[in-house]
Amino acid sequence: MTAPYILVACTANICRSPVAEALLQSKLQAAGLADWTVASAGTWATKGQAASAFSALLMEEQGLNIQAHRSQPVTNQLMQQADLLLCLETDHARSLRRAYPSHQHKIYTLRQMVDKRGSVRDPYGGSRQQYARMVAEVDDLLERGLTRIQTLARKNFDKRGEDGSS
Repeated sequence: MTAPYILVACTANICRSPVAEALLQSKLQAAGLADWTVASAGTWATKGQAASAFSALLMEEQGLNIQAHRSQPVTNQLMQQADLLLCLETDHARSLRRAYPSHQHKIYTLRQMVDKRGSVRDPYGGSRQQYARMVAEVDDLLERGLTRIQTLARKNFDKRGEDGSS
């Protein structure tokens, strides 16, 4: 891999993480980092589910198309590829640190990128307004945390290159 790889994780990989993936990829492209990879997965995801209708609609309204998104579970391969893993819930971060102890150093919550605690509320099954609040929160956290996200991903990417690992 020639550039950092960031993985975003939520529960089912159909509401929050596809939104975060699209927004983060857009922000990195705007920052001149189009070669960076952003992907998403879920801690309890089943493979192949489309993004939720409200997530897709709200992204479309921002000019981002996530219609082709298909859910996938977090796997050992994804954990090895990722230079940074951003979780939408504290429980996701905790369980992934336990499941993948050798990758603990690169697992954070999205809210930690702006020195906050807690989780981004899951709007699954909720109203358009609940989804809109989630999108606004994720967008704000990514915008304010973008420098830290880049720094952490770059640091782990560089370290991986020095180790000769993939």
